[in-house]
Amino acid sequence: MEIEIGPYDGDARAFFEAGEVAFGERLRDDDLALWEATFEPDRAVVARDGSRIVGTAGIFSFELTVPGGVLPAAGVTAVGVQPTHRRRGILRGMMRAQLDAIHDRGEPIAILWASEGQIYQRFGYGLSTVATRISVARDRSAFRSPHHAAGTIRLADVDEAKRLLPPIHDAVRPHRPGFFNRTPAYWDSEVFYDPEHRRHGASAAWYAVHEAGGEPDGFARYRIRDRWDDAGPNSTLVVTDLVAVNPAAHLDLWRFLLDVDLMGRIEAWNVAPDDPLILTVAEPRRLGVALGDGMWLRVVDVSSALAGRRYRADGSLVLEVADELCPWNDGRWALRVEDGIPFVEPTTDAPDVACDTTDLAAAYLGAFTFAALADAARVSELGPGGVTRADALFRTDRAPWCPRVF
Repeated sequence: MEIEIGPYDGDARAFFEAGEVAFGERLRDDDLALWEATFEPDRAVVARDGSRIVGTAGIFSFELTVPGGVLPAAGVTAVGVQPTHRRRGILRGMMRAQLDAIHDRGEPIAILWASEGQIYQRFGYGLSTVATRISVARDRSAFRSPHHAAGTIRLADVDEAKRLLPPIHDAVRPHRPGFFNRTPAYWDSEVFYDPEHRRHGASAAWYAVHEAGGEPDGFARYRIRDRWDDAGPNSTLVVTDLVAVNPAAHLDLWRFLLDVDLMGRIEAWNVAPDDPLILTVAEPRRLGVALGDGMWLRVVDVSSALAGRRYRADGSLVLEVADELCPWNDGRWALRVEDGIPFVEPTTDAPDVACDTTDLAAAYLGAFTFAALADAARVSELGPGGVTRADALFRTDRAPWCPRVF
C-alpha cells in the first residue's frame, strides 16, 4: 500500500503512541498528560500506511536567540519511523513536507537535537552548537586559587524551583545564541516533571539556587547516582542544568557541585564550550573534557535568516548557497552590512564564498568559522579574501550553546 504523508488531524495519544514505537518505547499515561500541554497538533506531520501511523514529526514553536537578536524557529521534535517501515523514503518525505510548512509559516530557521548526527545533514541541517562533557573525580577538582564565595546557595523544593528558575533562565537567554524560550507548560513537562524512568538509575532531581544580596541569580539541577563499595561512599553527582546570570554565581555553583560530600565523581554532559571551569581548575586535564554535537540548525530561508541576525562589522559578501531541498535558497545572495544593519538580496555578482546550507548553519550562530569550514573542505573561497571577510562579519563574542534537549 502507498504511504501517505501529510498533516496530522488526530489526537495526541495516537501521535505519541506511534512516535514512541519508533524509539523502542511504550507510551506512559503520565507522560502523555504532560506532553499534551506542549503538543501543537496543527504543526505535526505523520506518515500513514492505510489507517496506521508509521512515522511522526512534530514541532515546538520557539523563539531562538541569534547573534544580536531573536528569531522565530521551528523546534523539530518527535521525529521517527517505525521499524517495520524503515528505508522506504518515509523520513525524507516527512522532512520535505515539514520544511515546506515551516517556510510557508515564515520561520527562517529550524532547530533540533539529533539521535544520530548523520541523519539530518541529508536534509540541510548543520551543527550549530557544541555540547561539552565533563567527568572529574571529586578529589581532583580543586580550583587553582582559593575560592571566595560571592553569594549563598540553598536547596529549593519543586514548587519553589518553579517560581525561581524561569526568571534566571530568561535573564540569560537574550545574551546567549542557542537559547530558546520556554513556556510554563514546557518547564513543567521537560524540567520539573521527574518520573523515575527519566532518571536512568539516579535520584530525583535536586535544585540548588544561588543568591546574592537576597536575589536569585543562578541555579543548578542535579541528580545523585548512589554507590557504596568496600572502601566507602563512591557516588556520582550528575549535573543536568547549570545557568547563572553572572560569572561569580556560575563559579559558586560549580564549587558547590564539586564539593558535595560522599561523591566520588561529578559528571555533566552538556555545558557551554566556553564554560570558565576549564580555566579555573588546577588540573584541567582531570576534567576529562569531551566534545560532541549539540543542537543542529537548518536555514529554511536564507534571506530572512541572514537579515535577522547582527554582524561583527560593516562589510559586504556574496554567498553562493547550494540547497537541494529548498530551491528558494539555491543561488547567490549578497549580504551588505551598513551601520550595523544587514541588507540581503539575490544577486548575479561573482561569489566570494561557496557553501551549502549545512555549512551556513554551522557558521550562523558562531559555533564555527568559515576558515574552519574551509579547512574541513566544506567551504570554498571563490573570491580573494572571501573567507576572511565572511569571518569578519559572522564572528561572535560568545560561543553559542543550547542548554537543553527538546
